[in-house]
Amino acid sequence: MSESKIIYLNGEFLPEEGARVSVLDRGFLFGDGVYEVIPVFGGRPLRLAEHLDRLAHSLAETRIPDPLSRQGWTALFDELLSHNPGGDRSIYVQVTRGVAPREHAFPEAITPTVMAMVNPIRPLGDQVLAQGVAAVVIPDHRWARCDIKAITLLANVLARQEAVDSGATEAILVRNGLATEGAASNLFLVADGVIVTPPKDHSLLGGITRDLVVELAEANGLPVMETRIPEDSLQGAEEIWLTSSTREILPVTRLDGRRVGHGQPGPVWQRVHALYQDYKAHLRQEAP
Repeated sequence: MSESKIIYLNGEFLPEEGARVSVLDRGFLFGDGVYEVIPVFGGRPLRLAEHLDRLAHSLAETRIPDPLSRQGWTALFDELLSHNPGGDRSIYVQVTRGVAPREHAFPEAITPTVMAMVNPIRPLGDQVLAQGVAAVVIPDHRWARCDIKAITLLANVLARQEAVDSGATEAILVRNGLATEGAASNLFLVADGVIVTPPKDHSLLGGITRDLVVELAEANGLPVMETRIPEDSLQGAEEIWLTSSTREILPVTRLDGRRVGHGQPGPVWQRVHALYQDYKAHLRQEAP
């Protein structure tokens, strides 16, 4: 029998089965909260400063006071990882506005609820690396502030389930004729040998893995363009990728039942995937 996962909740480290929040927590009642996911390789969080920047942005935009300093967050994560040893992992942290009687307007003198936990990162299987995954294109019905990493994810959940119901791994979302991102991922395509990804704005989440992929490609002489992607550009793309903290760089080889490119992970993906694995390897080597 495996040991119980240890959860951080409001200043305490507790067994998972003992971690409880109030039914009056505004995260439960309204989805009034934000979250962050940080991959950890060799005991070192990947781009922790950038993840904390994004968490701070989400908290500021939702007007939830940041409950910890940068040093406080780092210390919390270090202790949480020590309670949950293992291989490659991800830290999930969630901050809600806190507990108060149910009323839409912000309550006064409320203390945010802070929860953090660790989950294993499972590597992409050999079949995915060799054959890629399927995706479907569906309308983007989310709210207009997708740059905030909010826990209010019902539209994303429905989009992902629609993909699963269609036998696909992910949904690529389209709004006003433009492809924005996946239900839980950022979007890349390759056209005429150029790596293309939508620019960061309120219509999509600024992915940390997305930014790292752009940096790695540029640093290694691969042409990259940040520009809007019309929906019809998806059908003629040479390659399509989806990036996220826990799934890294997924090659999409089937879109709406049709082959993407040659129907296998393409050469540009192969190059960028290798660069990303090298980056992770260096991170592990630098771990204390």
